[in-house]
Amino acid sequence: MGVLLLAQASRRTSLLHASLRPLLAQSSSYSSTPNIEYKPIKKILVANRGEIAIRVFRACYELKIGSVAIYSEQDKMHMHRQKADEAYLIGKGLSPVQAYLNIPEIVRIAQENHVDAIHPGYGFLSERSDFAQACIDGGIRFIGPTPKVMAMMGDKIAARQSAISADVQVVPGTDKPVETTEEAVAFCEKHGLPVIFKAAYGGGG
Repeated sequence: MGVLLLAQASRRTSLLHASLRPLLAQSSSYSSTPNIEYKPIKKILVANRGEIAIRVFRACYELKIGSVAIYSEQDKMHMHRQKADEAYLIGKGLSPVQAYLNIPEIVRIAQENHVDAIHPGYGFLSERSDFAQACIDGGIRFIGPTPKVMAMMGDKIAARQSAISADVQVVPGTDKPVETTEEAVAFCEKHGLPVIFKAAYGGGG
């Protein structure tokens, strides 16, 4: 099986869900940024909505961690708002998607309400390295990989090259995005079928 990386495709996001329990006792940092004091997590903001937010809030309740929800104007009656200890409106006047992608406002809400860590859930900002960096720069722990790792693995071309450099065996694939039908056909003729087409900057592995 071969893998073709496509140049033009919409960004999709995948599950980025970190276990909360190991973080409570964790002494080492996800990032070398020096302006964060690593201490037990007492309050978590979930930068998401719906089922994933509710699941994280349930874990917070079981671990006796405070939980904070954000919600758009259109989501004010949604269950995730009711399941958190605290809930704050975000993105007033914006569409739901734009509201949950508002990085400066999410960080501001977290800072103003003494949030220790932010969980991105999946979708929305979960694969955005700039969001992870904004959390760290704001003195808030990001529950997930470091911005450097997110940037590297979010680009499938860079991720593939990193694996090859580390002597990890990979299936035949392209070293750059496929731009034309002719390139795709040539690859298939050389390596045979089946072939998977993946967006170079898409989510989902």
